[in-house]
Amino acid sequence: MNRQLCWVMVVALIASANLLAQAEERRARDEIIDPAVAAQDPDFAIQGEYLGEGVLPDGSQGKLGVQVVARGDGKFEVFILVGGLPGEGWDRNHPRLPGKATREDGKTSVQAEGWQGVIENGEMTLKHEKGEIKLKRVERKSPTLDQKPPEGAVVLFDGKNTDAFDNGTLLPDGSLLSGVTTKQGFGSYKLHLEFRLSWMPRALGQARSNSGMYLHDCYEVQVLDSFGLTGEDNECGGIYKVKSPDVNMCLPPLVWQTYDFDFTAPKYENGQKVANARVTVRHNGVVIHDNLELPGATPGRQGEGPAPRPLHLQAHGNRVVYRNIWLIPKD
Repeated sequence: MNRQLCWVMVVALIASANLLAQAEERRARDEIIDPAVAAQDPDFAIQGEYLGEGVLPDGSQGKLGVQVVARGDGKFEVFILVGGLPGEGWDRNHPRLPGKATREDGKTSVQAEGWQGVIENGEMTLKHEKGEIKLKRVERKSPTLDQKPPEGAVVLFDGKNTDAFDNGTLLPDGSLLSGVTTKQGFGSYKLHLEFRLSWMPRALGQARSNSGMYLHDCYEVQVLDSFGLTGEDNECGGIYKVKSPDVNMCLPPLVWQTYDFDFTAPKYENGQKVANARVTVRHNGVVIHDNLELPGATPGRQGEGPAPRPLHLQAHGNRVVYRNIWLIPKD
């Protein structure tokens, strides 16, 4: 190899290393897992849920919920929910009206068809042709948040160590980084876990704080920042390629959320499956799948098989974190 070619290769390697470093720096900047750091972005205090009550456009008195989704650099999507917030008055049978908002000079202006308003100091004022409704920013918490494991439960993660997992990473705040599989396998069980989505206002779709909870290492319940979206089978609470959640209960990013599962493993006789798995899922305390039959494995992990099988918390290019993971075997 001549000296000129050698120098070309060295320069190319240095350039490649610089590009990788820049990409890692950009990823770290665009994905924030610390609420204190996210709070430095003025959009963080504006995004979220708002709730109020007043005269609706049809002339009736009722509740109104609004979800404000940050899209970066002072831009927001807005969804006006007639009846209240998801799981608390609004469901798929009620109107969901899209709009936009823009933050400028300390004030955030809201525009939607038939509506206009402003967000200031944690309050939103919305006007329509028949009146005005004032809404306050609310921070909902799951009723099962911080739930303690009962006697006899198998504690998989309590913030002290990652001994129950392969490839576990314990973060300084006592949370568990995604991308782990339990060392132990299980059959049927009741499972509790808590997760927190990253702050990624400029990301879209499957790039926005993506993870997944694999029951039996083969049935994926999606974990994704789909706050404010319609709630599809590839969004938070969805069972991929099987069923969308009955209601999108995803809370804003960097809020601790809960999944509670009642899982029945598939049954096998003589190496053949004779009964499908079934699951009931509660997302932030609300049933989003009720005794749902799981016809087969979802993509991304293992095929179906008899118990015992591990649990898997998927790493999908983002730093989703988990805590307070325990289960009660039913077998």
